Amino acid sequence: MDAMVLHRIGGPLVRESRPDPVPGPGEVRIRVEACAVCRTDLHVIDGDLPDLRLPIVPGHEIVGRVEAAGAGVIGPAVGARVGLPWLGHTCGHCAYCRMGRENLCDAPGFTGYTRDGGFATHVRAEAAFTIPLSEAADPVATAPLLCAGLIGWRTLRMAGEATTIGLYGFGAAAHIVAQICRHQGRRVYAFTRPGDRQAQGFARDLGAAWAGDSETRPPVSLDAALIFAPDGALVPAALRAVRKGGSVVCGGIHMSDIPAFPYALLWGERRVLSVANLTREDAKEFFSLAPRAGIVTRTRVFRLAEAEAAVAAHRAGIEGAAVLVP
Repeated sequence: MDAMVLHRIGGPLVRESRPDPVPGPGEVRIRVEACAVCRTDLHVIDGDLPDLRLPIVPGHEIVGRVEAAGAGVIGPAVGARVGLPWLGHTCGHCAYCRMGRENLCDAPGFTGYTRDGGFATHVRAEAAFTIPLSEAADPVATAPLLCAGLIGWRTLRMAGEATTIGLYGFGAAAHIVAQICRHQGRRVYAFTRPGDRQAQGFARDLGAAWAGDSETRPPVSLDAALIFAPDGALVPAALRAVRKGGSVVCGGIHMSDIPAFPYALLWGERRVLSVANLTREDAKEFFSLAPRAGIVTRTRVFRLAEAEAAVAAHRAGIEGAAVLVP
């Protein structure tokens, strides 16, 4: 197999030839068809996340086919198309797992962070954490749904019944959430980097009622604001934009420090929440909804050897998602 490997914080990603991984009990080997680049991959490369295991193969928005199965695997079957997301293991016995909140497991494993991921031709995974996908699924178009879609969906769900939604950071996750909101009859207000007219036009193309700079107040008070950009300064900005009783939901795994802000911004029963990881139940809900919502992902394809360029494109603010293919 070929893999793009991170040996030190900050990179670069080095191409290596390795033996194909051998699946152990309860595991499968997946031949990767496509793996999208996620903001979390940048956090892994930049060393923003604690206890990083090096060397590591990043990548956790994986679509591929099961090529081999270890002992005790009942499904998926060899040859089946599956997805492999960020959450790759849970202990199954901590208090959170017993409560059905596996996203908060005390001893989790994460694809592309604590175990090798999908910037490769093959990846080994626990069979129980793969996601069944349609045989008709386009691997490139589907790959961004494995994290941008799933985390976007979980973030939107935490906003409850909000009908006016602000999306801060209009990238891979937000462009999927905008389409879900349109399907559900919610109104989207998109916030981008100051001066990013291209992203604002992209948001309007996807049905946003308004698009502007993150420093600008929207024309209406928001029921909820979803923050996908890793900028802590957006939290007080979003609080200024939401009405009393509204919510600000932080959808990223890492964010810069939130600056001090006056209590008056939080008063009025406004809430600030965070999203942590995802659950397999999220995946079932989302992949049932996605076809009905008519989600179309915007992608740009890179070859596996071009992983550095794909990461750079995501860092610069690509429309939609960069996707690696072997």
